[in-house]
Amino acid sequence: MLQRAAVLYLAMVGFTTAQPTLSDLLETKTIAELRRFDDGFDGALGVAAIDLTTGHSFALHGDTVFPQASVIKIPILARMYQAARAGKFSLDDRVTIHPGESVGGSGRLQDRLKTGTPVTLTIRELINAMIEWSDNTATNKCIALAGMDDVNHLMDQLGFPHTRLRRKMMDSAAVARSDENVSTPDEMSRLVEMIYRGKLVDESASREMLSFMKEVSGGIHEGLPLDIETASKTGELPGARGETGIVFLAGRPFVLSVMSAYIDDRRSPVPEVTRIVYKYFEKLAGANAWGNRLK
Repeated sequence: MLQRAAVLYLAMVGFTTAQPTLSDLLETKTIAELRRFDDGFDGALGVAAIDLTTGHSFALHGDTVFPQASVIKIPILARMYQAARAGKFSLDDRVTIHPGESVGGSGRLQDRLKTGTPVTLTIRELINAMIEWSDNTATNKCIALAGMDDVNHLMDQLGFPHTRLRRKMMDSAAVARSDENVSTPDEMSRLVEMIYRGKLVDESASREMLSFMKEVSGGIHEGLPLDIETASKTGELPGARGETGIVFLAGRPFVLSVMSAYIDDRRSPVPEVTRIVYKYFEKLAGANAWGNRLK
């Protein structure tokens, strides 16, 4: 009889500890809303979010590998700063880009190189062009400086085995071989979290990396109120859209990573996913732990 009572007591204790918190219930509703959006979305969707106040995260298909397009420039950015700190080069060193190195797609350097005159930039300016303008010519120069294998080695060191730089920008032969640059929402969001917390290279490097990312205005910014600051990197391929970045919501900043593939190019999922996730964090920011709205 005593043994039976003990089992019943332990079961009751387990039941009690398993009860969700109010924020758990809110998170469940948010994920359900993301699932409803995914059900009506024409393509594959992955989402990951990290609460930068608590470190808690949630995701929808967060461990699925997606093509990154220009979002892969965040790992390249990280390796550039790591290499500079290791003394491989100085960010103030000057590099010259010749007309023959120009590639198409996004960016401004290709227009400057059309004159046939080489362009000389500091490495810091080169990195800024890669992030702010998403310049593909600048990116390929950064890959040459950073080393493709070294980018991937850094991702391994950080615990991101699915984040892989496999080709330079605008390499159509590599695309035909399916050598895409890839990652997952979970890994890319954690990488950006490390930048936010000053744990990627050092705090000074992280601040500078974020300053470049703050110049980007993409789908995350589109899905937010106008006064909310963001720092992100967008990516776009035929049939794929993505963006990973930080939303500097007062009192509740968060990381958001949105990835998609096999989509109708006329509809990016990023703004709507941002609106859904923002509502969750806005509620947390505006209330105490019991949901009592703060004035």
